[in-house]
Amino acid sequence: MYRLTLVALAVLLGCLPLVNGGKVLVYPLDGSHWINMKVLIEKLHSRGHEITVVRPSDSWYIKPESPYYKSITINSTAGFDEDRFGSFVITLLNMRRKGASIWSRLFLEYELMVQFRQMNYEAIQMVEEMFENTKLMQSLHDAKYDLLLTDPAIGGGVLLGHRLGLPLVFNVRWTIQGEGHQAIAPSPLSYIPIPGTELTDKMTFLQRVKNFLFYLFTCFQIWYVTDSNYKSFVHRYFGSDVHYMELFQSADIWLMRNDFTLEFPRPTMPNVVYMSGFQCKPSKPLSKELDDFVQSSGEHGVIVMTLGTLVAKLPEDISEDIAAAFAQLPQKVIWRHKGKRPSALGNNTLVLDWLPQNDLLGHPKTRVFVAHGGTNGIQEAVYHGVPLVGLPLMFDQPDNFFRMEARGVAKVLDITTVNKENFLKALKEVLYEPTYREKMKALSNLQRDQPMKPLDLAMFWIEFVMRHKGAPHLRTESYKMSTIQYYSIDVVAFLLAVILLVFTVFISVVKVVWGRVFSKSKVKKA
Repeated sequence: MYRLTLVALAVLLGCLPLVNGGKVLVYPLDGSHWINMKVLIEKLHSRGHEITVVRPSDSWYIKPESPYYKSITINSTAGFDEDRFGSFVITLLNMRRKGASIWSRLFLEYELMVQFRQMNYEAIQMVEEMFENTKLMQSLHDAKYDLLLTDPAIGGGVLLGHRLGLPLVFNVRWTIQGEGHQAIAPSPLSYIPIPGTELTDKMTFLQRVKNFLFYLFTCFQIWYVTDSNYKSFVHRYFGSDVHYMELFQSADIWLMRNDFTLEFPRPTMPNVVYMSGFQCKPSKPLSKELDDFVQSSGEHGVIVMTLGTLVAKLPEDISEDIAAAFAQLPQKVIWRHKGKRPSALGNNTLVLDWLPQNDLLGHPKTRVFVAHGGTNGIQEAVYHGVPLVGLPLMFDQPDNFFRMEARGVAKVLDITTVNKENFLKALKEVLYEPTYREKMKALSNLQRDQPMKPLDLAMFWIEFVMRHKGAPHLRTESYKMSTIQYYSIDVVAFLLAVILLVFTVFISVVKVVWGRVFSKSKVKKA
């Protein structure tokens, strides 16, 4: 009996999958970007990998203690300050409400650039402090990590990865220069809209002019925000012949938090892996109190509203208009709102400091999601098939919602001009026009219809890089080329020079021959 037990135990152990735990160094970005990075970290931990997270001492979201990772805390101000960031968002919102003149728009863009420049400056300062800390850098070398996982919307992880000589994997939607594809894949302006233009891939001539002008503006932004911070630092630590974007473009795998259910068709690269919706998951049961409230909605269903963590409260007049519009509906409303309780709030509206967004979106009684347009929230809405009413605020949010509106699954309002009437009209349109829900269900089916779950796909490629010490066979060498080489300007110039030379020789020969023939004919006549 004892031997049979041992044999059974041996067979059971033999059937278990082998787990070769690796060591992953993570350099994340604070704020909402951490929410999806944490999903990858937790999954890696569950697969037996050892995770170490580098964090600034003033991190808002990234905690120093966790059952999923060890942390290295750097004394730095490169994290997100909740109060400062929240007040900045409200300031920008108030600026937008004062008027939509060209000057107010330019001032708004300038304020954003100043903030981004400062964020990148603080990130560079944090990395410099790490590089100059000999003891810390030696300990990171000695730890023998298998790869560095980072979000390239800030450059610290990329710089640290190259300094340590580690393979790089990106959890990416944005780089320090803008949308991720723009940094690595061919991006013709004729059919690839620049973020912020709110254009599709089918542009008229004037729209292509607009797209080109936005491209020129982004070049100015890159010069002001990014070049000014990264150029001198990279030259100092990596060599004067290295451009900082080469360090980004040489990453092994780009795990793209997007796909072509949301993105317009465009060229891509072999090392870009699409994992849109990887953070989405089936809903869990609601708490008894919340479930009772949802069930009380009957056949009318529920509206869920949250504008993300950065905007916990709105200006009071907007909150009053939104509350008054909700009160006119038969649906029940669950609203994340931390400001003053609106006086116009109806009995059908439950106001909470926090709500379980994914679980509510996955509830069969949820009819509409009122959101600000962050990537995480939109992908969860698509995953659960819930149509949208949009109140985008800043960054990529207007562009995200424009894509949703172009697909017929969202109604978008300008938050600076929203009032009871137009908000109520938008809600009723999305609630009672069945095409919104039908098209969102179709989009959800597209997103879900994949051979592997996006999170499993991400795990495969992270572990692929661990197994093979990188993925250089998937990287294009184009990033090592100069602009002249990339666009074959030197080749065209050479061929034009050859043609010009041949043409010049030909003309010279013709002149000589013609001169001799002409002179002979003169002699004969004489």
